[in-house]
Amino acid sequence: MQTDLKINLQGVIPAESAAQRLDQAVAQLFPKYSRSVIKQWIDAGFVVINGELKKPREKVVGGEEIIIRALLVPEPSWEPENSPLDIIYQDEALLVINKPANLVVHPAAGHASGTLINALLHFDPSLATLPRAGIVHRLDKDTTGLMVVARTLAAHHHLVAQLQARTVKRIYHTVVAGIVRSNGKVEAAIGRHPYERKKMAVNTNGKIAISHYKVITRFSNHTYLEVQLETGRTHQIRVHMAHIRHPVIGDKTYGGRQVPNSKIAKVLQETLKNFPRQALQAKELCLIHPITHEYCQFEVPLTKDMQILLGLLKEDAKIEF
Repeated sequence: MQTDLKINLQGVIPAESAAQRLDQAVAQLFPKYSRSVIKQWIDAGFVVINGELKKPREKVVGGEEIIIRALLVPEPSWEPENSPLDIIYQDEALLVINKPANLVVHPAAGHASGTLINALLHFDPSLATLPRAGIVHRLDKDTTGLMVVARTLAAHHHLVAQLQARTVKRIYHTVVAGIVRSNGKVEAAIGRHPYERKKMAVNTNGKIAISHYKVITRFSNHTYLEVQLETGRTHQIRVHMAHIRHPVIGDKTYGGRQVPNSKIAKVLQETLKNFPRQALQAKELCLIHPITHEYCQFEVPLTKDMQILLGLLKEDAKIEF
């Protein structure tokens, strides 16, 4: 039976951390613990700064004495499972995975097994010692494409810091309803839907979210887009595209009832109507390697279902290819 671990830490904020947020400065002072964990401890009153309790967003000046008395709840005991992984790159610091559709990333209610984490723990049992088995960002169950997984604690902190600094480049390809007239940006905060708690929504009380989109091809009634994330909120691209009235094809959660144009070919009508998932793929991933500090770029080809969809759309629009 797992038990909570008592954490007793003391330290002094260095002068070079001046003007940083408290949670950021404390996370740098104690790099073994993630910034999200530190923030939770500050919010819970487990972190004392010069004898006082502060908010995570308050700025430090340097020289503050930090005392942490907290409980660390161990990760759940996830079971390794011998499931296939499409690994496109691996070394001692990280793995880059090409995730298929219909694969849940993280065990949760209703998905205790058969997840990416279960497969990762079979591939590399040492990942059990890392937060979330080394996973630093997620993809939705039916979004395909590239994910990076840390294999050491140092690599995990490095990758999390890159995500927070927005230096990780994540490029997605998607097919959306309607004609997108020009390239653009969606900057709209995302939070929980006020009534449907399993959904996200553009919400002024949510967290800042920024998506940049670029037109690849316009068809008769649809557009093939490249979308680059500046932030990484849950369901961000799907919510943002629906927000600008260009929902992702196949997105039953945010796309509403998409009725294909009756004038298009029957096979295209059926493909659009029955597309089995959101037409969204994390196609390109760029990051700084946590050990060599080299710029790394990874890319995967489009999935077969996306290729078929695009082929039918091109044929319908009489686009040569």
